[in-house]
Amino acid sequence: MPRTATAEVPPAISPHILDLREGLRHDPPPLARFDLGELTVALHRTTDSVFAIVRRGHSGGLAVRAAFLPLPFEHEVLPPEEGEAVRLRLTSAMGEHLICCVADRAAVERLRIVTRFTPAQPTIMPFTPRDLYPIGAGDDPLRAKGEVAASQRGLNTGLLYFRIEEPGFGNVLYIQNLTASNAYYRATGTVPREAVAGAWPELGYALPTPDAKADPAEVALAAGEQVTLSDAILVFRHEAPPHERESARQFMQMLGSAYDLLGPPPVAYRDWIDRAERAARDLDTAPAATIRHYGHRFVHPYTGAEYPDIMVQMSVITALHQWGRWRGEPHPLEAELKAGLSRFYDKALGTLRRYLPNVGDDKNPDAVDSWYLYHPLLNLGTLALDGDAAARKLFLASIDYAMKAARHFDYRWPIEYDVTDFTVLTKDAPVDGRGQTDVGGIYAWVMLQAFELTDDKTYLDEARAAIDAAIGLRFDINYQANLTAWGAAACMRLWRVTNRDVYREQSYVYLASFLHNTVMWDSRIGHAQAYETFFAVTCLQDAPYMAMYECFDSFVAFEQYLNDGGPDLEPEARMLIGEYGRYALSRAWFYYPDALPPEAIADQQREANGHVDKDLSFPLEDLYPDGQPAGQVGQEVYGAGAAFIFASRAFHMVEGAPFHLFCDMLVRAVERIGDRALAIQLDGSETQTANLRLVRRKRRKLTASRVTTARNDELVADAVTPERIDYRVPAYGRLILTWE
Repeated sequence: MPRTATAEVPPAISPHILDLREGLRHDPPPLARFDLGELTVALHRTTDSVFAIVRRGHSGGLAVRAAFLPLPFEHEVLPPEEGEAVRLRLTSAMGEHLICCVADRAAVERLRIVTRFTPAQPTIMPFTPRDLYPIGAGDDPLRAKGEVAASQRGLNTGLLYFRIEEPGFGNVLYIQNLTASNAYYRATGTVPREAVAGAWPELGYALPTPDAKADPAEVALAAGEQVTLSDAILVFRHEAPPHERESARQFMQMLGSAYDLLGPPPVAYRDWIDRAERAARDLDTAPAATIRHYGHRFVHPYTGAEYPDIMVQMSVITALHQWGRWRGEPHPLEAELKAGLSRFYDKALGTLRRYLPNVGDDKNPDAVDSWYLYHPLLNLGTLALDGDAAARKLFLASIDYAMKAARHFDYRWPIEYDVTDFTVLTKDAPVDGRGQTDVGGIYAWVMLQAFELTDDKTYLDEARAAIDAAIGLRFDINYQANLTAWGAAACMRLWRVTNRDVYREQSYVYLASFLHNTVMWDSRIGHAQAYETFFAVTCLQDAPYMAMYECFDSFVAFEQYLNDGGPDLEPEARMLIGEYGRYALSRAWFYYPDALPPEAIADQQREANGHVDKDLSFPLEDLYPDGQPAGQVGQEVYGAGAAFIFASRAFHMVEGAPFHLFCDMLVRAVERIGDRALAIQLDGSETQTANLRLVRRKRRKLTASRVTTARNDELVADAVTPERIDYRVPAYGRLILTWE
């Protein structure tokens, strides 16, 4: 299915369009009607469907199919239950359809239509057409004009973001809450892959139907058991400017408005300190974790497999460094791994190579993915800015080549090229015909690091050139999730440095593209019942799986984004980033094989990627929203840094206290204001809450504690055990913690 649809050519005529047009032509009386802000919503029936017709004024609008019944049916308007605007029951030989409409308006107009079905007998669901039709002049769907900006990718959030230009209806964000239909998918053996898509003017959700070759007994819905067929959430904005930065900002605002309707699941506490200690031990002692070359230790990318490379080495070193700084003393392995870094440096080219000089003949030593050139430099820059003189020297020795490559490709990078002469080896990704569209973002961040280290304006100009070159990509900016996150951070930092609003606004384009690639639903399909998926991000624009490395590297990038965004950041952006981080701290635990049942882990890994050892605290690379076995790609030794990052960000040392302070929201500041008193400033969203926990330190005993808000309102602990005291607190504002 195309991801973008326009009305530039006459649309194909579908019987379903004709049925809707015919049904509206005679202006039938509605089955029910209600107002939603400046909108009116009327429920109408056609030959085989019930539609909610949403209008702004008297011309055009949007038709939302609430139910499809390809046989005679009766309807009955029922008294609405609390919070509902309309409740409608449809009865047919198939069984009973129940349609519930909920409408509200706070900052924007929101409409929710939930359709549940109870079969009268075991039922195999028939083909169901898509459920959205823009309506043009004369109530004709074929005369509506507009554009789709984004639609569902793979098994990511079931969303569609589009605008209706003629008649002037505005922007619409449609989300199919896939979580609600888990029971349907399990019963029918289906998955909602790219289920929300379409070609103008037939858009929206197409209910997945069973494979025609499947055993009917295995894919039929059971008689008398109610399932949710659709949980459609729509958010409306009258203004629909075509400019990409404003369109991205509205997308975030509308997604933020829809967020609570998705029913975000609870998060769980995870002991990332223990996980970090186990990961450090395994890195240091497990034979499958490291290998020696040239008298130095290097990290295996996968358990006992693949050649050492610079991205892997730098990722682990930097995370180890930050964990050591959190602990108050460096881990000895950090220095050991740093000692071999110079072996990656090519003096003739003036750049870091991907592989060591002795890499095997099965690798092309001159081939490099575009992002692989810059990510090691980002981590070197992080160390250099933290005072590491050797890292600074290697970083600055490599920076000229980094700029040379960017300028050669005119800030539009291919997938892979030859590091010796820039010959393009792979120009575009087959799935969408694009190169690595978000590399300019990570390049810009590296240039901003160089500017901070040297105060040389050349690097600032380079950062601006890279971001400027990506303007116009809209929702096609995402290639790899963590690179897109770093692009958002680079834009926000550029805004801080230059005071040019265009860069803050452009950060929303990167952020919107990142959010487009998230899995904003909780899959319970197949093995996914054993882990969490909500607010995960698929690693590439076409990847079928969620990956740990992209998960925690995005977490780090968004920390920088929030630091620079400050009070000028869009509230919905702050909220969504905060929620991403909160869910990452809970969800990422399931990448570790010891957190999964054995049957959920693949028996075989990708060729040359080693094996899975559940006794090692290294994460699997891949978890799947559709419940495929995890770890098909392999077990990431290079993902070991995740535990160090999560431990050092979520846990805070309190000298002399019997506890570590844990918070799953960004803590802006912790100030000691007494022997047993802290002032804590949280920097999350004003609309959300956070989990604040006092976690007992080893060989210590928790004492009574008290948490109050800045207004001196005392917060009662949610739970008290010998190991933890848990509080639910506002995600934004100042808290006072005291203990005995």
